[in-house]
Amino acid sequence: MKVEETGLKDCFIITPKIFGDHRGYFFESFNTHKFREQTNINTTFVQDNEAFSNRGVLRGLHFQKGIHAQAKLVRVVKGKVLDVVVDLRPKSETYGKHFSIILSEENKKQLFVPRGFAHGYAVLEDNTLFAYKCDNFYKPEAEGGIIYNDPVLKIDWMLANDEIQLSDKDIELPFFKDV
Repeated sequence: MKVEETGLKDCFIITPKIFGDHRGYFFESFNTHKFREQTNINTTFVQDNEAFSNRGVLRGLHFQKGIHAQAKLVRVVKGKVLDVVVDLRPKSETYGKHFSIILSEENKKQLFVPRGFAHGYAVLEDNTLFAYKCDNFYKPEAEGGIIYNDPVLKIDWMLANDEIQLSDKDIELPFFKDV
């Protein structure tokens, strides 16, 4: 696997080595030893999640607070998303900065999202299957979020405003300055 820096501290793009032939393909989606060797991050994933959505669905920006913070390894199994992260760690040199990347079934790229980041994604194709690992269990009482169209962050979600579909919860999220 190839690990690349994103420009945000401790946030990495992971591209697997794909072995393909006339039968299809195989790749190792995660290897803790290789990850640790290339990033100096020691993490243990405890929960796997999966979400199915169609074009226009926007999920996020979400995070878990305090001792319930989660690092995530996110990828797309089928379809395509614009994946976005925001560094919320006040002492980080990249605090308040965001990074976005296209994750798709074609490129098989993954994004490692460290603890202390908000995360969200916009679905760019129908029938998209999104999967992610977390290093801490989800706790509803530790939920936090930032509104997707925050005027300070100015994230381009690659969707027209009339295409965006949000949950009731995500419509009510606060601005970055209030988090």
